[in-house]
Amino acid sequence: MPTNFTVVPVEDAEDGDNSAGPAGDSKPVNLGKSYGEEDDEDNLQGPHSGDDSQRESSPFLNTDHDEEHYYEGKNMALFEEEMDSNPMVSSLLNKLANYTNLTQGVREHEEAENADGVRRVTVMVPQMGTFIGVYLPCMQNILGVILFLRLTWIVGTAGILGSFAIVSMCCICTLLTAISMSAIATNGVVPAGGSYYMISRSLGPEFGGAVGLCFYLGTTFAGSMYILGTIEILLTYIVPTATVFKESEDAQMHNNMRVYGTCCLVLMALVVFVGVKYVNKLALVFLACVILSILATYAGVIKTAIEPPEFNVCLLGNRSLKNEKFETCAKTEVMKNNTVTTELWSFFCDSKYPNATCDEYFLLNNLTEIRAIPGLLSGVIRDNLWGDYGKAGKLIEKNNLASVPAQDTSNEVNKPYVFNDITTYFTLLVGIYFPSVTGIMAGSNRSGDLRDAQRSIPIGTIMAILTTSFIYISCVILFGACIEGVVLRDKFGYSVKKNPVIGALAWPSPWVIVIGSFFSCCGAGLQSLTGAPRLLQAIARDGIIPLLQVFGHGKSNGEPTWALLLTVGICEIGILIASLDAVAPILSMFFLMCYLFVNLACAVQTLLRTPNWRPRFKFYHWTLSFLGMSLCLSLMFISSWYYALVAILIAGCIYKYIEYRGAVKEWGDGIRGLSLNAARYALIRLEEVPLHTKNWRPQLLVLCKLDSDLTVKHPRLLSFTSQLKAGKGLTIICSVLEGTYMTQGNDAKTGEQNLKAAMAAERTKGFCHVVVASNLRDGFSLLIQAAGLGGMKHNAVLMAWPAGWKQVPDSSVRRNFIETVRETTAAHQALLVAKNIDHFPSNQERMKEGTIDVWWIVHDGGLLMLLPFLLSQHKVWKKCKMRIFTVAQMDDNSIQMKKDLQMFLYHLRLDAVVEVVELHDNDISAFTYEKTLLMEQRSQMLKQMQLSRTEREREAQLIHDRNTASHYAMNDKAAGTTPDRVHMTWTKDKTLNERNRHREGMAVKDMFNMKPNQSNVRRMHTAVKLNEVVVKKSRNSQLVLLNMPGPPKNKKGDDNYMEFLEVLMEGLDRVLLVRGGGREVITIFS
Repeated sequence: MPTNFTVVPVEDAEDGDNSAGPAGDSKPVNLGKSYGEEDDEDNLQGPHSGDDSQRESSPFLNTDHDEEHYYEGKNMALFEEEMDSNPMVSSLLNKLANYTNLTQGVREHEEAENADGVRRVTVMVPQMGTFIGVYLPCMQNILGVILFLRLTWIVGTAGILGSFAIVSMCCICTLLTAISMSAIATNGVVPAGGSYYMISRSLGPEFGGAVGLCFYLGTTFAGSMYILGTIEILLTYIVPTATVFKESEDAQMHNNMRVYGTCCLVLMALVVFVGVKYVNKLALVFLACVILSILATYAGVIKTAIEPPEFNVCLLGNRSLKNEKFETCAKTEVMKNNTVTTELWSFFCDSKYPNATCDEYFLLNNLTEIRAIPGLLSGVIRDNLWGDYGKAGKLIEKNNLASVPAQDTSNEVNKPYVFNDITTYFTLLVGIYFPSVTGIMAGSNRSGDLRDAQRSIPIGTIMAILTTSFIYISCVILFGACIEGVVLRDKFGYSVKKNPVIGALAWPSPWVIVIGSFFSCCGAGLQSLTGAPRLLQAIARDGIIPLLQVFGHGKSNGEPTWALLLTVGICEIGILIASLDAVAPILSMFFLMCYLFVNLACAVQTLLRTPNWRPRFKFYHWTLSFLGMSLCLSLMFISSWYYALVAILIAGCIYKYIEYRGAVKEWGDGIRGLSLNAARYALIRLEEVPLHTKNWRPQLLVLCKLDSDLTVKHPRLLSFTSQLKAGKGLTIICSVLEGTYMTQGNDAKTGEQNLKAAMAAERTKGFCHVVVASNLRDGFSLLIQAAGLGGMKHNAVLMAWPAGWKQVPDSSVRRNFIETVRETTAAHQALLVAKNIDHFPSNQERMKEGTIDVWWIVHDGGLLMLLPFLLSQHKVWKKCKMRIFTVAQMDDNSIQMKKDLQMFLYHLRLDAVVEVVELHDNDISAFTYEKTLLMEQRSQMLKQMQLSRTEREREAQLIHDRNTASHYAMNDKAAGTTPDRVHMTWTKDKTLNERNRHREGMAVKDMFNMKPNQSNVRRMHTAVKLNEVVVKKSRNSQLVLLNMPGPPKNKKGDDNYMEFLEVLMEGLDRVLLVRGGGREVITIFS
């Protein structure tokens, strides 16, 4: 019943004038209007977007359009600002008490809006209990076509013991699955989707989507099987003359089933399209047919102990004959004292006269007539204990009856013998029988209609499985104890006047079974065509598979029209197969896969012991779930190993498609918890033992810069990272924002999202993080020290060369870079600095030729050797050759150095061209001297210019104080008095600053007369000479790798360090400066 709320403004006694705008108004406020716009903003995806993560993570069960604030007055004023995220307990309990779940698949509520815009919702309260809501639907879904059309044949072919094994395996499998399903179903509310919902929320969207589609395909093919069973009953037993094709018997049967099956499918689809309510009304009738047929079967068994039925089997020798076209089981009979041939004679002889030419086997053997159903006390159970498998076309024979074989067997096919229509073996029978135990999900699929789903689902499902298991096992034993073996192996009942074998046993008439099984198959087919589209609609509305989004829509009343059309199309494929025995193993695969993952979901949740795993059903254990999972997998490959592989391949393809193209969902699934546990275990193990050199690879911390729009300034840095890593190892992309987290928190989140987008665009796999620090220096230091976790910490830092450091007026860029170099060295981490990173190739480019040149000046762990090899593994650099240059001094033996280096590379298994460059000890050139002098003069000028704002203010104050003091002195002198005290804002610091200013003024005058420092001259000489050699040899190379010299230990030399690096890289396009981390990273040993 809709309720209108009115919010009365409450003015604070102390701050009456500061109340909010809406609160200050005296008009009533409608909550639907007040919060409606906010709801629309939070739910932009629409009502059927499938994004239920917010709803599922909320403690509320109904959160749509329900944003009322349950606080009035001042009792809860202390918490009023947090009410949106932390509602009051009374609000939570009110929503729990008023919770109702709508019926799945059909919209059974009407929504209307009155003139005031208040939404009124009328909901039907579920009233079904365990018996009506779970037990009977499960019974109806489990008992069906296989029981009436194939179970007697399975007992005759596999024997009582083999059939008992088949039935026991399948029933135990479903019982264990039901236990796991009960645990999952009672661990919270199961909305629309049933089994799909349980699996997806327990194992994640990838597994959920894959298994959900497999379950959908299984349900669809089940519809095909039920329709084929319906047509088989119709054309074999009810109207055998209503055939369209008049060909050979097998081809005629298949083509007729295709035609009639298609017509039946279209008719059933129209019934489902018109309205599912008609299917629900007929459900009780179909269930009554099933129960009546089973009761008739048990009644017939009891009657056989008293008086066996009047069904006989005619045997020629030991071969069973089709007796639908003859009445007398004899070669001749006496009529009016004359011996005449019977109808059977004409099937084996060329004329009806006694002197006709007859079949050899017919002449050599006699005809025998035995009871088809000897009865419960006949002892036939001993003959039916063991199986009798055979190839297609094998004659059905009574094994303990003697016969005389014939020489000519070429014409046996045209005689009225009963043959095996397919090759039989144990595993085939398992696949054909298993669909008869499916249907255990019927209760969980109707959880929204139950009064107490968490109590009804376990009890109803398990009781239904125990009941049907008892029926199947008892039928196996009773069929074997009552019916003759040749009759049991007669699949279509040709030897008993073309009656179903179970119908010959039933009392009072075979028509009870024929009519009952016909309507049972019709009802099961309608239910499959009703349930499968709704399952597909639930998957489509979740939005995890983009291709299926169109199937989430339907008619105005919620009927899944498009999903129904797809279901009919897939169902038609099964009907075109035209064989119940061929379709049954297909749907067995899909159901077994679904059951396998139900067991896996329960086992994973139990072993992880997640806090949310609190099922009300307590009689479960992870060992039972693993046993059920193993049994499902075994039955898949026992039934049909190639169908099993195809089903696994289909599920795997769906899984990978959802993983790459599907929507990102967070459902708190068990696979995520399993990943966390595995990650924790691996991290602990990694920290226990130090990393060996053979396992070393660069685990990168990439220091990325964001521009003013919080987008990545150098995206090619991410491209180079992916080329260097190729998805292996650890990659952490980080950036730093200046400020405090309270003010920059939103910018940090935005920057992190932009980083993720850039990583996705550049196909860089790894983690990203944006931190906020008071300054960049502290942020970089924090990342270098604390990024990573446990054994998964970075061992190398990658950053771009600060190209514009000379143009920046202050020295912060230079100082940040140099301190980063120092900190990575102190942390024993490698450092990679890329110059002209924007000129590096993207992942789409291909270096068709060229070289990667390594200039190995000093040995710092072998990282220079390893990096080109890693780059050459990527398709961008794959065609580039590797060259290694090393520098020889005057007293070095260049030839021997080259041989040693070639041998070293051979042991390292690296292919590279080796070249030794001799660096002569020339005198320092005037160019070098002049360049050093200019560098030092520039540094000195920057020192003079870098007065801070505070210093400039102090200088201004100093000038003001001097002027004021001189003014006072002049006044005092004019007055002829000497003041006792002169008040001046003069301090010791100002005195020192004034003194330094005079000194600095002198220093500027002396700047052009200074001489360069000799240490700087030698460093500049080295940089210039190395640059000349590198440019000469590697000007046209695709990438140059250089040893990066470390900053000077004395920080006074920091001003010139960046200049040395600039000179070293001058004239080169793509350069990667490499500084090792102080450990060996490459080895010659295996």
